[in-house]
Amino acid sequence: MQAEAVMNKEHQAVMLAEALNGLNIQPQGIYVDATYGRGGHARGILKHLNSSGKLLVMDKDPQAVADAQNLVRSDARVSVCAGSFQQLAAFCSQQHVLGKINGILFDLGVSSPQLDQAERGFSFMRAGALDMRMDPTTGVSCAQWLATAESAQIAWVLKTYGEERFSKRIAQAIVHTRTQTAITTTTQLAEIIANAIPIREKHKHPATRSFQALRIFINHELEDLQAALQQVLSVLTVGGRLVVISFHSLEDRIVKQYMADQAKGDIYPHLLPIKHAQLQPKLIKIGKALKPTAVEVEHNVRARSAIMRIAEKLPGVANA
Repeated sequence: MQAEAVMNKEHQAVMLAEALNGLNIQPQGIYVDATYGRGGHARGILKHLNSSGKLLVMDKDPQAVADAQNLVRSDARVSVCAGSFQQLAAFCSQQHVLGKINGILFDLGVSSPQLDQAERGFSFMRAGALDMRMDPTTGVSCAQWLATAESAQIAWVLKTYGEERFSKRIAQAIVHTRTQTAITTTTQLAEIIANAIPIREKHKHPATRSFQALRIFINHELEDLQAALQQVLSVLTVGGRLVVISFHSLEDRIVKQYMADQAKGDIYPHLLPIKHAQLQPKLIKIGKALKPTAVEVEHNVRARSAIMRIAEKLPGVANA
């Protein structure tokens, strides 16, 4: 999970050098930054493209989209999609580059600028409205959901998306508190959670897991990731790279399983004399999972839990 405390005021792209290397950038290639954020990775990609290269960027956060639009005005090679990366194939089709993409980058989770803005409601360390939506113009806020959700629903979310062992106690405390007063701020919720947990983890705020779980749930993060991964093969050209940076075990598990399944190919009975090539694998994993260097973690605390996986599209895979 990305750090709640951001030591550097200027946003730093996590594992930038590793991401650029993993994408194996071709100067004239076409690339997708599916999680623009504040453009750290995008600008790194652009530095490796020539005048014929193209970069498609996506983000559902209106502030990130506004930043990307500024980049578009100064660089004709860039196109922007305001929306979730579950629209990946549709965006590429709209740009007439479906099946022609040389590389896709996902930098998952919440970004440092989102954590820094108290009014966004992502951080339990900063007092602000309990919102948590990456796109505040759609859906329901965390405060709205907690105001009506049943105790069992809240507990399920905390357990499923946050792996919170005290999910039932926290859910009961939330429901009890809201009968007396509305839960509308981040610090208010953080205090309820802290008071409900009987055991504290060393060096971890008691609200960490719950805030992660609620953010993932409110923004449909895992569902969007699964939907986007199912579109990767139709988007990439042969030899195109998929690079994913994850920040917690739930999303990394989805990415790891997807790459493993696509690298394995078709499923046949175990005893059939079939060679691996005949199974028609669709991706090949490139190297082992990567983690940030100690030097990067020292300078950018957000990078400490990052893990990167890379895969490449193999020949003979249909773009449909």
